[in-house]
Amino acid sequence: MTDPSTGANQASTEGERLQKVLAAAGVASRRVVEDMIVAGRITVDGAVVTELGTRIRPDAMVTVDGTAVQLDTTKRYLMLNKPTGVVSTMSDERGRPDLREFVSDIPERVYNVGRLDADTSGLLILTNDGDLAHVLAHPSFGVQKTYVAKVRGAVDQRVIRRLLDGFELDDGSIQADAARLIGSPSMGHSMVELTLHSGRNRIVRRMLDHVGHPVVELVRRSFGPLNLGTLRAGRVRELSTIERGAILTLSRSAP
Repeated sequence: MTDPSTGANQASTEGERLQKVLAAAGVASRRVVEDMIVAGRITVDGAVVTELGTRIRPDAMVTVDGTAVQLDTTKRYLMLNKPTGVVSTMSDERGRPDLREFVSDIPERVYNVGRLDADTSGLLILTNDGDLAHVLAHPSFGVQKTYVAKVRGAVDQRVIRRLLDGFELDDGSIQADAARLIGSPSMGHSMVELTLHSGRNRIVRRMLDHVGHPVVELVRRSFGPLNLGTLRAGRVRELSTIERGAILTLSRSAP
């Protein structure tokens, strides 16, 4: 029988108790989770749960304070700082360096979310969660990515304004969601930070080339709520509990 006030199956003996599941997921100790339940901080499948006896199905969608919780432990979520010279595929037909070397010790079969061209380094998400990968990679969902580019020439605020206002390229119009000059031009180069949600091929390079400042080096620093931080080039790490919660929340909130 379903309790209309919570939307959860209160009387069923099926499934695990909510506090046990969340403790096993690393949210907090059972006692702390029980306090969270009583305080109304937890939802199951969109409904607030306040009964300590609540049991949940393995496929339930659970949030704590509005942030999704990973319950399916078969799913892997990894961050790679892809070096330059590596193509964004698990198997390259032309024999170029690919992503396999970075996941050789991971038993699950993971895939990259979207692509970075071989000359671009930075944040690449690797996962076996197909639903999440679809949301993060598809431009219709508007997930923003931030890049830092070293470009030729002295960029000024007029150039930044053009990037923000937008212009036409061969494959349609484009504009940055955010753009700023980092520091001052030096030694014939400038550093530009660019944020956009487009997934079009080599779009950052083409935008900067269009405004007269070809890219010399390009790094993706963030992808949605994830930030590269101090992760060194060629290194892979698991996403933290907070990071997993952030991207799962993003994927579940997609229309």
